[in-house]
Amino acid sequence: MNPDNFSPASVSQSPLIDVLIIGAGAAGLLAARQLASAGQQVRLLEARAYLGGRAHTLTPPSFTRPIEAGAEFIHGEAPLTRGLLREASIGWQDTTGETYQIRNGKVQDDRAFFAYLPLLLEKLQALDHDLPLADFLAREFAGDEHATLRAMATQFTEGYDAADPSRASAWALREEWATDGVDDSPRPVGGYGPLLHWLAAQAQAAGATVQLSAPVREIRWQPGHAEVVTTAGTSYRARQVLCTVPLGVWQLSENQSGYLRFTPELPAHRAAAAQLGFGSVIKIVLEFEENFWRDRLPDMEFLLSDAPVPTWWTQLPDPRPLLTGWLAGPAAQRHRADSDEAILAQSLASLAGLLATPLATLQAQLRASYVRNWGTEPYAYGAYSYATVGSQAARAALATPVADTLFFAGEGLHHGIDSGTVEAALASAQAVVQAMLNTR
Repeated sequence: MNPDNFSPASVSQSPLIDVLIIGAGAAGLLAARQLASAGQQVRLLEARAYLGGRAHTLTPPSFTRPIEAGAEFIHGEAPLTRGLLREASIGWQDTTGETYQIRNGKVQDDRAFFAYLPLLLEKLQALDHDLPLADFLAREFAGDEHATLRAMATQFTEGYDAADPSRASAWALREEWATDGVDDSPRPVGGYGPLLHWLAAQAQAAGATVQLSAPVREIRWQPGHAEVVTTAGTSYRARQVLCTVPLGVWQLSENQSGYLRFTPELPAHRAAAAQLGFGSVIKIVLEFEENFWRDRLPDMEFLLSDAPVPTWWTQLPDPRPLLTGWLAGPAAQRHRADSDEAILAQSLASLAGLLATPLATLQAQLRASYVRNWGTEPYAYGAYSYATVGSQAARAALATPVADTLFFAGEGLHHGIDSGTVEAALASAQAVVQAMLNTR
């Protein structure tokens, strides 16, 4: 894609067009392509200086190849994601290797959580009304004899779903744990960046305009007409608006930076957004001179632990000496205000203990480092959504169009086991585009 095709913000009011899309993440880009291909005049406004939103492929200084700062894996069947990758002639690569657990300094059986799954699912299947996971565990698995089960279920929910167990839906976790999507985690070849840039190029080829560095501060609307105003004061007009901003933007209060105003306001949509879960993630990517961890943990794919930075993974089958650290959910929220330097120091200290390697050796081996704190990320304010008790109704309310003029899409509005993924964003956009075209 040619960056010169992106136009700077106009200083005058634009002509009335068919559709304005806010947000050039996966949902916005797919919607732009499909609407433009259907003959609609489309302008897509993105607040950031890059495409992709929470899927961001980049090459920071000193890294030898691109890394993923956000979304990285393909979870489960993901038919839309895989279909688009095929259409774009982009492959994907299955992960390989071993999963290890280290607790109290000792390498343990990596299958411990899955050994508890049958008992957990038996109790979950008998649950006649939804509960937060923490309440469910306290009721069904009280006592010291179940302490390990409670700890593992909690850690998995926090780490994998970026969820707060005191809010996370037990029913939704039952659905997730009953599938094998957790174990199926290939990566797009080259990361998500090539796919998202291909979608943008497709949208442009169909006539859409894609504009970066254009944060939106207000949407003024009436039936059949909307005016979108950026923070620079530029105004754009359209018959319909598709808003694909992350759930974190919806959950901001009026006095917070990044708040998106609707005039007239949408109180039912705001209330629905407040009921939904949106988890924080801190991702740490470290490139070393060599794979020094192979002696202690041969063929390591994932490492789960009780360290301050508990989750790590490699790039296997790619032998690149890269380790990715992961803090999610309440743990990421606790470190939300930490500097990148403090997070990097804690990450290296965690690795030193887990790999029984002197910290000085790690520091000498370190070629490049990168920290992305999604909880403080402008225009996101979190990483991805999770299901809370009552989230199905709340998501439906948040996704409800207004006067065939305002429409809403994104991973946070999708209900199902794909929740929180790129696939969820694509599926949400596909459904909304069809609804928009049906109003014509």
